[in-house]
Formats: sequence, structure tokens, C-alpha cells
Amino acid sequence: MKKILWSLFLYLTIQAATAQSNVNKKAQNSFDKAQAYLNNNEYDQAIAILNEAVASDPSFVKAYIQLAEINRRVKAYEAAKSSYLQAIKLDPAVDARIYYGLAECQLLTGDYTPGLGNIMTFLKNYAGSDKDFIKKAEKYKKDLEFASLAINKPQPYEPVNLGPNVNSSHRDYFPAITADGETLIFSRNINGNEDFFMSRKDAKGWAAPLPLSDQINTTQFNEGAQSITPDGQYLFFTGCNRPDGLGRCDIYVSHKEGNSWGKPFNLGAPVNSAFWDSQPAISPDGSTLFFVSNRPGGLGGYDIWKSTLNKEGYWADPVNLGPEINTPYDEHTPYLHADGKTLYFSSDGWPGFGNKDIFKTVLRDDGHWLHPLNLGYPINTFNEETGLIVTPDGSQALFSSDLKGGYGDMDIYQFQLPQDKRPLPITYVKGIVRDQESKAFLDANVQVVNLNQNKVVYDDYTSAENGSFLVVMPLGDNYAFHASADGYALYSENYPLTTGSSSKPFVVEIYLQKLKVGTNMVLKNIFFDTNDFKLLPESVSELSTLLNLLKSNPNVQMEIQGHTDNVGNDQLNEQLSLNRAKAVYEYLLDNQIDPQRLQYKGYGAKKPVVANDTEDNRRLNRRTSFVITKI
Repeated sequence: MKKILWSLFLYLTIQAATAQSNVNKKAQNSFDKAQAYLNNNEYDQAIAILNEAVASDPSFVKAYIQLAEINRRVKAYEAAKSSYLQAIKLDPAVDARIYYGLAECQLLTGDYTPGLGNIMTFLKNYAGSDKDFIKKAEKYKKDLEFASLAINKPQPYEPVNLGPNVNSSHRDYFPAITADGETLIFSRNINGNEDFFMSRKDAKGWAAPLPLSDQINTTQFNEGAQSITPDGQYLFFTGCNRPDGLGRCDIYVSHKEGNSWGKPFNLGAPVNSAFWDSQPAISPDGSTLFFVSNRPGGLGGYDIWKSTLNKEGYWADPVNLGPEINTPYDEHTPYLHADGKTLYFSSDGWPGFGNKDIFKTVLRDDGHWLHPLNLGYPINTFNEETGLIVTPDGSQALFSSDLKGGYGDMDIYQFQLPQDKRPLPITYVKGIVRDQESKAFLDANVQVVNLNQNKVVYDDYTSAENGSFLVVMPLGDNYAFHASADGYALYSENYPLTTGSSSKPFVVEIYLQKLKVGTNMVLKNIFFDTNDFKLLPESVSELSTLLNLLKSNPNVQMEIQGHTDNVGNDQLNEQLSLNRAKAVYEYLLDNQIDPQRLQYKGYGAKKPVVANDTEDNRRLNRRTSFVITKI
């Protein structure tokens, strides 16, 4: 872009050296005087003198061209358009690059149809060999073609200010929201200092925000461009010019410890580098970090990269998302929705309305991204649109802007997202883990496994301070849910979300039983085919959790129990239940558990947990469980 600008300015310098023969002396003197200001980059003074020149001689084509180019350079596009059009009116045969400059100004002010005609004139008549000129003109042509059509198909769009409880007279921007939609974290700039603020939502709406934490906010540095995990436990953010930084801006993370935030730490290499690393977006399971960088190896000035946590718990070398997402231009503000697959980002490289637009893409099952979809007009305009996030239910988008009628420099707004621009549906489990007897909060491990993909999608610990957790589960898969704590039996649940479209969350209060003789627990994620006793692959995560319990408690002995419903022959049911219990027993033996610690027994339909009067109840009675026999 700089090369193109300087190419045009070189053109101006050459043209300025030759006086326009039919110009009056006063106008020419003003023009010559303007060149001195131009050579010193004093653009305001140059513009003022050039306006005097065209006032003295309204036919002064070169003065109009120079006025247009300087105004374009300082982004005064409306003034630039006026001067370009006057120059072309006086001399339609002007250099083809003038049509390029006019088309760029028209693109950046929403004048799409005439802009398309002018960029076509440039491409047809340009006789030069500057490949950058031609490449950028072809890019503008695509933008203008796209915008000319898309502006006639407006999307529903009614932005609503979040109100004075969130927004202030200062600049409020970069919202981030937890999966339950109840906690909002955003940046606020007060007298040049950027800090994080947090607001909680109740029945009355958003409460007045408070500074997030003095562990994260500082007085001497700026914090911004944050991403919070869906459970609200990890905050990734950008910190710039810090003593521990590797480059101008680095990515940091802070972990919530109970109700307080821990001291943030720099992610270090290879995520951070000597270059600009910023705008993190963390995946719901915390295993993949997307961010923006201008490090070498990219496709444009700023690209979106990703790094994944390896088995040792370290961030791997970042990988560029490649041409499916990045362009030779700039990509910014990635936001990965809680569904783990839908990515929103801004770009001025994909066809759009001028400047940066917001796009949506979805990660396919084969690891590739769908072609980016422009969110359309008037969500996107010729202005710069960046920093959009989407509520967990996918219905609303949040963004920051200086729209008319706001409370300050920049406010946070929300609007209803068109159906085809929404992410995949999700639900979540929100709960608390307690001791069954004392009801005290527990420091417990909560793990969720996507059984269809055999992938752990959540693995973290609750705090003994509040015992709370929140787990996101995209619809369309089957999930195993485990909770465990030292000295306690397992908690097992299964969420079959393979059908239906309900995003109603699960709210649970889990009471863990202490390990003692007689403790009984149902393993809800042990699976067999109908009338078979061969363990299915989906059972591995549950069996691994049971295995860990036995290894962590070497004195525990148990009886593994198999149960069926009352359908069919009693003797056959008893044998089937015995064989299923034996299958679990043999798995544990194969994984070095002492057989002296284990027994197995089949009870058939003798111990139902509910009446066998419906299919749902019969399903509950078909189960595998264990009972502690010695400790």
C-alpha cells in the first residue's frame, strides 16, 4: 500500500515540475508554494495553499489532482473525491492512476457502483508495469463487485447499547463473555490507561462494572484484547511494553483461584516472539490458542496463527492458518465461539465493503475451514468493523462502536445475529461439587469426554472456595461426565446430545460420597451392544477413571456389579449381567489391578433402581456399578 501511495506522489512530483501552460500566474505561484509544504510533509498547509490555487483558477487540473491525492493520503476521502471528479471533468484523459485513486476513495466511502466503473477504467487504460498497482486494483475490483450487489441485500440489524451500567464516558470496548452469559469482561481506556472491568448479569440486567483485579490491571501498562474460557476460569490477554515481554506486545494468561484472579504470566516462546503477538482467542477446551501476529512466515502484514498444547503441557510452535483464512493483507480480532468450531474474524483481504469487515467460518471435520462468509450489510460497512463476539446461545453479537447516541468515546452494543451467521448450537453443564455429608465445597476434578470423538473436551479442578464449574458441550455428540476428588467415590453422568436442538443448560449440584465400605456408584458410561458383553470403545474414558481411583487408593476393594432390566428370560439376564461385570473386571486386571482387590457379580433384574414400567426407566436399570467392600 505504501509503495502505491509513494508511486502516486512520485507522479505528483514529476507533474509539479512542469507548469500547466494555461494557468494564471497567481494560481501557479500558489501551486509552487504548496510544493515546499508537500516536501516537508506539511499536508494541512499544502491543502490550504492548493485550495487558493484552484480558487484563483478553477481550470487548474494539476492542482485538483494534487489536492485529491493529498486528501486521500490523509484519509479525507470525501474531499479527495470532489477534487478527483473536478480534475476528470476538466480533463477526462488524465493519467489512469487518477481513476484508481478516485475508485479507492469511493470504495472507502460506500460509493460502490461508480467506484467499480472507475477501477475498470484504470485496469483498461493503465499502461504501467507496476504489479502492485494492478494487484491492488484487482482486489478493489472484487470488493466493489461484491459490495455493489451485497448492499442491495441488507441484513436485519438493530444495534442496542448495553446501557449506562456497562458503558461510560470513557472508551469501552473488546467485550468477552462466559458461556452462561452471566459475566462480561471488557476493556476501558481512562486517560490513556487500558484496564479490564467486569459486570455480572442478574434479573435486572447488567450490574455496574468493577475493575477486574489489581493482579491483572496495572497503572503503568495497558491490558486489552482479551479472551476468556467459557467457564470463566482463564483469562488470556495482551500486554504491551512490559519488562518480561519478548516483543512489543505479548500474550499473557491469568487463572482464577476461587473468587480471585492469580498473577498473570507471559506465555513465553514459541507463542510470543520478538514481533507483535496479540488478540488471543482460546478454544473452549483450552487446548488451542488463536492469535494475531506479524511474525515472519505469514501471508500478509498481520495473520491469524494457532498454537496447541502438547502432551507435556507446553504450547507447540505456532502454525499459520494459511490461505483458507489469511490473505496477503491483514486479518485481526479472531473470536472462537464456545461451539469450538465457528471462528469470527476481521479482514481487509477478503471481498468486502472497504476497510476491514467481519467474517465467519466453520472448522470442518477434516480440519479445513469453510470459505469465509462476509456478515453482510449493514453489519459491515465502508468503515472498519472489528472485535465482534457472539453470545453462547448464538443469537446475539456484541461489538464496540462510536455510534450516535452513545455514552462516551466508544460503547459496547449488541444486535440479533442473522440465522445463517450464527454458530453451531451448544449447551452447558453448570454446577457445584460438595461433600455429601458436610455439604462443604470440594476441590474436585471435573472431566468431560466427547464419546463420539474419544476426546477430552474439559479437564479442570473446582476450587474448595466455591466448588463451581462450567462445561460447554456442543450439540450433536454424546458426552461422558466425571467428577472425582481424593478420598471420594466417582460421580458419573452421561449426556446424549446427538439429537435435538435444545440449548437448555444442565444445572447440577454434585454430592460426592467418601470412600467407605458400602459406597455404591453407578458407572453411566460403560457401554455394550444389545445382548452382548463386549466393552464398546466409548467405555474407555469411564474405565480409565475407575482405574485411576483404584491406583490412587491401593487399599480399596470392590465388587463390580452388572444389572439388566426385566425384559426377557431371568436366567439369561443374570448370565448377561455377570458377563458384563466380568468384562469390566478383566479390563482392570489387564491394567495391573490385583485380582485380590476385585470381585464381580451379575444380578440380572433383581436390583432395579426404578420401576421397569417405561423404556427410559428400563434404560436406567441396565447398568454397571461397583460397591466398596473393603477400605
